[in-house]
Amino acid sequence: MPIDRLPQLTDPAAAPRLVIKVGSALLVGKDGEPRRAWLTLLVGEIAAARARGQDVIVVSSGAIALGARKLGLARGGRGSLADAQAAAAVGQIALAGLWAELLAAHGLIAAQVLLTLEDLEDRRRYLNVTATLGTLLASGAVPVINENDTVATEEIRFGDNDRLAARVGQAAGASAVLLLSDIDGLYDRDPRLEGAVRVPVVRGVTPEIHAMATGGSSSGLGSGGMTSKLQAAEIAGLAGIALAIIDGRPDSPIGAALAEERGTLFCPPGKARARKAWLGGKLRMKGAVTVDAGAAAALARGSSLLAAGVTAVEGAFLRGDAIAVHGPDGTVLARGLSEYDAGECAALMGRPSAEHEALLGYAPRSALIHRDQLVML
Repeated sequence: MPIDRLPQLTDPAAAPRLVIKVGSALLVGKDGEPRRAWLTLLVGEIAAARARGQDVIVVSSGAIALGARKLGLARGGRGSLADAQAAAAVGQIALAGLWAELLAAHGLIAAQVLLTLEDLEDRRRYLNVTATLGTLLASGAVPVINENDTVATEEIRFGDNDRLAARVGQAAGASAVLLLSDIDGLYDRDPRLEGAVRVPVVRGVTPEIHAMATGGSSSGLGSGGMTSKLQAAEIAGLAGIALAIIDGRPDSPIGAALAEERGTLFCPPGKARARKAWLGGKLRMKGAVTVDAGAAAALARGSSLLAAGVTAVEGAFLRGDAIAVHGPDGTVLARGLSEYDAGECAALMGRPSAEHEALLGYAPRSALIHRDQLVML
């Protein structure tokens, strides 16, 4: 059953597995302490979802904010990478304990899962995450997931839990991702401007939709903004997962928003195969190739990428690495796994297939990126 209305997110038939992301500004008050009363009501909603037959995974921010308070760090623990890592080390214990305590009040077991970017970018580790989450859910636990900020660096981190939630949704085979935010959805312009209108349903994240977003977090506690939420919607959509943004500030926010259909629902355009969904959701590419108009048109028709249509090669990638495919105007058309390393791609670009064996010194492969290892964006 395709999800095209917010109330379906409470229907076990339409959404048997739900990822709920909770932002820092919702979970932690301005005093640096957890908002226990609000969180208690949210956990009650999670317990109700479990009781009606839905699996629930929680992606919870808040570790850095909680730890910063305990350590007395300025700027909510985000003054430097070292501060953030130290705050996370302390706050993660408090955060896990809080979820465990409140879920236990409903007879539910919390399971802490800390992930880094590489856990979901590397295919083998991604499959291990998938297996672990499947086992936890089958055992009746509620996985509570956060980025492992204690070891993540600027170069190897998600940077926000919106995109992490979407990637977790992919790995877990979720039906929908629900982002609890400090705003009630996507607006057609800055919501602080007069005449701003909320967009209730989005069918495809187009450049026009991206133009509506404003970057940055309004609270100063979190690291995500509307731009990161749109990126999360794109990642979820590649796997056929619906994503919704609702206002998390009211008490019992899920019931309130879904009953009034107040939020923004991003409907997935379709469902990619699991490997292609993983590839399309990858956040870090090892390199890129630029193609001419003819190759771009061939890719749009479902063809593999041939070296003859490549006009430029960037990066120091190896065979099997994920690379981006740019169109003639620089837009990202696709992502795929390269059949050659960067040096070989540079030698082959623009040259017809009949010349490849002489250039390589061995029998060439059928394509630079085979269509089975390529996903259009």
